[in-house]
Amino acid sequence: MVQHRSAIVQRGAFNPRPMKKLRFSLLLFFGLGMIASCQKNGQPIAPTDKPNPNANPPISKHIRGVWLTNVASQAMYSTEGIKAAVKNCRKKGINHIFVVMWNKGRTLYPSKVMRDTFGIPIEEALEGRDPLREIIDAAHADSIKVYAWMEYGFAADNNGFGEHILRLRPQWAALGQDGKPVVKNGFRWMNAFDPRVQNFMMALLTEVVIKYPDLDGIQGDDRLPALPSEAGYNPEVLAAYKKEQNAEPINPKTDQNWVNWRAERLNLFAKRIYTELKDIRGGLKIAMSPSIYPFSKTEYLQDWPTWVQNGWVDLVSPQIYRYDLTAYSNELTKIVSQQIPADKLGILAPGVLLKVGTYKPTDDFLKLMVRENRLRKINGEVFFFYEGLNEHPDYFFQYARE
Repeated sequence: MVQHRSAIVQRGAFNPRPMKKLRFSLLLFFGLGMIASCQKNGQPIAPTDKPNPNANPPISKHIRGVWLTNVASQAMYSTEGIKAAVKNCRKKGINHIFVVMWNKGRTLYPSKVMRDTFGIPIEEALEGRDPLREIIDAAHADSIKVYAWMEYGFAADNNGFGEHILRLRPQWAALGQDGKPVVKNGFRWMNAFDPRVQNFMMALLTEVVIKYPDLDGIQGDDRLPALPSEAGYNPEVLAAYKKEQNAEPINPKTDQNWVNWRAERLNLFAKRIYTELKDIRGGLKIAMSPSIYPFSKTEYLQDWPTWVQNGWVDLVSPQIYRYDLTAYSNELTKIVSQQIPADKLGILAPGVLLKVGTYKPTDDFLKLMVRENRLRKINGEVFFFYEGLNEHPDYFFQYARE
């Protein structure tokens, strides 16, 4: 039976005087401790009521990524620009940088493969520097991971930028039904089924992995491995198809047998990328950022759900570049319910559109897209692209502290 303390005192079972001494001793002990905690090297420390807005936020354990480009951005074109970009990413809570290393028929690191094959070891404006080395050093010093983003993949050039690839290697061109090199959305393509083209691409990937042993990962996108579905009409490709399938291709997009046959060959190259690069360095991460499925397969022969299911990718960032929440949510729902098994959702970090041309989403739209990710237990995303970070300072201040 529980008794009140006053009743116990009245019977003489409780003497309050020792307790008063004990309380005094405890107050003295904790008081001295508080004084000590408010001093450093004998000097008082001013109390803080709110976080310092200039302090770096904590590093998230989840992916907070951004693509860093050499288009519509000058960050890559000086050592100081790279350092400033890394510091800016750190302030905004970004912990993964996917930095472009292959576009316009050029590398953005000094490449022996490109020097020996095409006589252009690096993009001309970057001669005398090693931007990839610079960004790895700066980013790692700030606890940020770096992936080499091989943006153009099997695309040789865009509107003439990179025209030397097929001028010097015309036999590498991907041909359409008309027998001419395939151009789609301004991009002219190499034949992704040609062993010489595949070996060239593997040489670039292998070179960057070996040259930079502290590189955290590589990334392909909607052009690696990929090929427009209008392509594949090179004589040797058609001959192989006819021999294996005993059939003639009918329509480049609606003939499912023809689409599947070509997509399967790109699947095998995705497997080759994964296995050969992992053989070089097991800890290297292999990332892909494909188009939305099934558009990716119908238009670019990218059957990326198969890559996920077979374990040929460590991180996948489908480009859910949509302009309203309903469209974004619908695509995300298809991805998590149909395209990525529940036990592999941990490798998903959707691509979120942050800026393109003059377009930028509102802060509220950004919040809602990220909220859609979290509602589906998706803990990370990658933003396209870096320059958009500065156009949403309030949003990324909060995002960094999520």
